[in-house]
Parts: sequence; C-alpha cells; structure tokens
Amino acid sequence: MPSPEFPGPFDVVTVTLNPAIDRTLTVPRFTPGAVNRATHEESRAGGKGINVAAALANLGHRVAASGILGADNDAIFRALFAALRIEDACLRVPGATRLGLKVFDPEKGQTTDINLPGLIPGSEALGQIDATLQSLPMVWCVLAGSLPPGLPVSVYAGLIRRLRARGIRVALDTSGEPLRAALSAGASLLKPNRHELEQVLGHRLDSSAAVLEAARRLLDQGIAEVILSDGESGAWFVTSDAALHARPPRIDVRSTVGAGDALVAGALSAHLRGLPPAERARFATASSLIALTRAPTDRFDPARHAAFCAQVEVTEA
Repeated sequence: MPSPEFPGPFDVVTVTLNPAIDRTLTVPRFTPGAVNRATHEESRAGGKGINVAAALANLGHRVAASGILGADNDAIFRALFAALRIEDACLRVPGATRLGLKVFDPEKGQTTDINLPGLIPGSEALGQIDATLQSLPMVWCVLAGSLPPGLPVSVYAGLIRRLRARGIRVALDTSGEPLRAALSAGASLLKPNRHELEQVLGHRLDSSAAVLEAARRLLDQGIAEVILSDGESGAWFVTSDAALHARPPRIDVRSTVGAGDALVAGALSAHLRGLPPAERARFATASSLIALTRAPTDRFDPARHAAFCAQVEVTEA
C-alpha cells in the first residue's frame, strides 16, 4: 500500500513478473566463439517494469513497482527503490531472482542478451499480485516483460481487463504469445518493437506503409495507442487521430539496455503532463536517447532531456 511519502493515487504502477539482475559486460569487438576481454562490468536491478519505474521516478513521478522478487537476492532492488523513492509493492517468494547477462559491444553498438531461467511462481503468487494491484490507487499501470515459467500466456490479458474495469489506463510491453493473447484485451498503449510485431503478425513489415497498416489494425482491436520502436530509425506513434514518426538525432550509443523501457516511461510521462501528440513523441524519444547515451554512473539530467527533445524530428505519416 502507498506510504505516507507517496500519497495516492500513484501516477504509475509497474508490474514485472519476471525481473532480473542485469549484469552487463562491455566487450569491444565482441566475437562469438573467441576469447573476449571485458573493459567494464555493471550489475543493476532490472526487468522491463523495474526499468520503466526507475525512468518515471527520474522524471519526477509518483511510482510504485509491483511484481515477483526472489527473497534471496532482493537487496539490489531494495537499494534502487530507496534511492529513487519508488514504492516497493513487490511480492517476495523463496529463491533467487534470475540473472540476465548482457554483452555490449560499444564499437558495433550491439548488445547480446543471455537470459538465465528464473523463479517458477505458482498461481498463489499471481493471485497475490492481482490483489495488490486491485488495492493500489493509480492512473496508469504498466505490464512489462516476459512471463516466468508456469504462468499461462493469458495472464496479461486478464490483468488488462480487470484494471480497465476500474478505469485504469494500461500500457503493455511484452512479446511472443503473451503479446498475441493480449491484443484484444483493450490496452490503452501497446509498445512492441518492429521485430516483436512481425513475430506476432507472422509477416515482415518492410515499409512505412506496412508499419502503419499493422498499427491501425491493432487500433481496430481496441488498443488506443501503438508505439512501435524501430532502432536507429526512431519510433512510430499511432492513434486514431494521428500517425507520427519521431526520428532521433545521430548519437554515440553507450548502451542499449533499458532504452525501450525509457521510451515507455517517456510516453506515459508525456501523457500525464497533458502534452499534445507531437510533443509526446519528442518527449518519449528523448527519454530513450537519455538511456542510450548515459554512462552507468551518470545521474539523470533534465537539461539533457530538454536538449534531446529539441533535436527529435517529428513528421506526420
């Protein structure tokens, strides 16, 4: 429940059912099958919803993080929540939260992910998460990331419908079968990347026209807004009233970890601020650029975010 420091309702509650401790190795000229040497190692609390919560807290919002954490190694998560004043609404279960290994090649600007298996929560844990969400006052809820083993692919679809029944706006960022199962549940915001959407649709999106057609088909299923991220090309922001493309400036990428999550956080922050569509696209894209260019020890800098907003080019599709 909300603490006295965070009077409800929360601007956003995030849900991470399959979190990870992200261990990132920086390896210039990474070569599979060869001996590689890392120049930097960093571990941090991760999982898509956790990353979204951190980015929103940096943007000044009242945030709670819900989800499932292993009790054996939750210290890194507790430290993050305390540092950013994020309300800890996570369920602890016996065992350890999984590790996610990331090998970042700064010369190629590429990240290789190796995700280890994690906790296997049962239906009782899911029921407790659902009860927590029903008790928390909020404007937005973010359901993000993969599902842990053993949970049905319909989990997100059910949560979306129950949250919508309370008048809560829901953003969904997942992939594969959980995404497919939730397409008709009526999320307020859906954020796949191009590859994830291609997988669900079963065909390539090899042109701007194909991207827009796919996004509009999702709107026809009851989704209010589709944000489709497309790497260096930027992102598409599509609603029934507008179809916009946000193109970022050329940047030196330090890490791709959390960039998509920062895009989601920026989009929600822009909605909460009441920004019009073009400004929402700039604001969200600038948030992603911050994640791409920050060193691990950098603090969030609002001036850099504002500067990136000014550099993002937004055009009508």
